[in-house]
Amino acid sequence: MKTTMKDTVSEAKRKRENVIKSDEERYFLEGPHSRRREFFFVIKVLKEFIRGFRMLHFVGPCVTVFGSARFKEDHEIYKLAQAIGYSMARIGFTVMTGGGPGLMEAANRGAKEAKGVSIGCNIILPQEQQPNPYLDKWVNLKYFFVRKVLLSKYSYAFVVMPGGFGTLDELFEALVLIQNQKMMRFPVVLMGTEYHAALYQHLLNMSAAGTIHAADLELFLLTDSVSEATAHIEKYTIEPFGLKRYKIKL
Repeated sequence: MKTTMKDTVSEAKRKRENVIKSDEERYFLEGPHSRRREFFFVIKVLKEFIRGFRMLHFVGPCVTVFGSARFKEDHEIYKLAQAIGYSMARIGFTVMTGGGPGLMEAANRGAKEAKGVSIGCNIILPQEQQPNPYLDKWVNLKYFFVRKVLLSKYSYAFVVMPGGFGTLDELFEALVLIQNQKMMRFPVVLMGTEYHAALYQHLLNMSAAGTIHAADLELFLLTDSVSEATAHIEKYTIEPFGLKRYKIKL
């Protein structure tokens, strides 16, 4: 059967539409598209926000734990994240993570071991990241920026474990929002002094150069100690924000 130019164009158009459907976020960030397509994209984003708000509305005050998906359960950093999740649950917080494997799983696992509440905001990726098995409740999300908002919206503190680009992105977004008073001064704990030593030195260099204030270095605590991290979060959340334990609807 002979293939015409029209058939070739139609096939190319069909493939392009499939790419758009499978990766709308990347397509959106390519630049301006038709007003109709961008309007409907905004509607999809709004629907995802509403679904996230409805699912997470009753989860209670959270501590969000950020960290790499690549650490396995036999690694000491996995065990550290597990201990953090346990400790946060023991003082009454819901433990929220990105819902995936590695250190996210470890923190959720620790929360479950403490008989606390464990939730996740799982991102849908081409490699099909699955929610980890230690979640009481989770929401699957298509858009990274929606996920980042939800991970921040319900949290009164942030614990940042060793991680990659995504973890650093989440760390600095929290610090920027706090620095610019777009978010309350919630405590941020950076776990892993050795892992983050070069990063901390770079922040000192930024302070010396005047690109951040010296006081900005007080927006987070750098430590290896679960007990120190827990005491810091208790001090700057429970009393200042009048938090109380209450029954969570799941």
